[in-house]
Amino acid sequence: MTVLAHRLSPGKLWGLRRLADDRGFWKMVAIDQRTPLFGPIAEKRKTATAPMEDVVRVKSLLARHLSGQSSAILMDPHLAYPRSIGEVAPHRGLIISHEHSETENTPGGRKTTIIPGWSVAKARRIGADAVKVLIWYRADAAPEVRAHQEAFVRAAAAECTKHDIVMLLEILVYPLPGEDPASLNPRRTQLVLDSIKPFCDPSFGVDIYKLEPPGPIHNVAAPESREASEIQKAYDSMAKMVPNPWVMLSAGAGADDFQKSLHYAYRAGASGYLAGRAIWSGAFDAFPNYDRLETLLKTRSREILDRLNALTDRAAKRWFDHRRFGGVRPEPDIVAGEFPQTYG
Repeated sequence: MTVLAHRLSPGKLWGLRRLADDRGFWKMVAIDQRTPLFGPIAEKRKTATAPMEDVVRVKSLLARHLSGQSSAILMDPHLAYPRSIGEVAPHRGLIISHEHSETENTPGGRKTTIIPGWSVAKARRIGADAVKVLIWYRADAAPEVRAHQEAFVRAAAAECTKHDIVMLLEILVYPLPGEDPASLNPRRTQLVLDSIKPFCDPSFGVDIYKLEPPGPIHNVAAPESREASEIQKAYDSMAKMVPNPWVMLSAGAGADDFQKSLHYAYRAGASGYLAGRAIWSGAFDAFPNYDRLETLLKTRSREILDRLNALTDRAAKRWFDHRRFGGVRPEPDIVAGEFPQTYG
């Protein structure tokens, strides 16, 4: 019997492939935002809370006009999926978010919970290729908070293994209670690296890492500038830590800043991006003028995607070229004659 050098479970392998384009790059658009949409919509509508009809209509337009240039799209299950999935071509990959948009805020830090009534099994049932798990994490948070966050990830990973679906882990730093958000900026590189470190243990079962910049998010130095070498060192340090392929998130950056961050990420070996507001926030500024919003999605946002995709094609690393796989395309971990017994 031939022993395959790199083998993955059939579901995870198919999911990793489904999320990528034909060349192996991940060009993924996020429309699962909840809180970042609720506040601005309520403010512009002058209402106490965002009208849900506006929320789902905006998400539907995002899916309609942006999914065509993506390799996969990230949706939340309750607001985006019901009204937006029909706008997405069936050959695009589908990621479903797992975490509730509201966290439990304690004196020692934030605790993440699952979307009420949701599960990995339900994500698989509605056709997801991957589950996105967002975790707020500070290495200097209270021990019980860190333990809760780590247990949350392990539980999600166990369910993803059970249902043979890709788990994509997003790790974000945040201000602890009483901490000035601006005080994070000078410490940003170390905070980000420290937040990632625990989850690099293979026992957490992460298939794809969705990582935030370990350097400036706004006013990012050009990759050819004097400051570039120090920024690149931070990205390179981050890349050496993660044992599996990774993508860059936009973290609320504008399109130009995010594109600069991608230059650093691709030099460090990232396999693509998973971004939302960097792509579509400029168009969303036109809300509630839906005609103008739609026009900007078809022009400005698509132009941004064109630039990001061109950079990805030119500079990113294919997901199976990550050192875990070493450029060898993985094969499903089944042996001829065993499939019915193993998976039947």
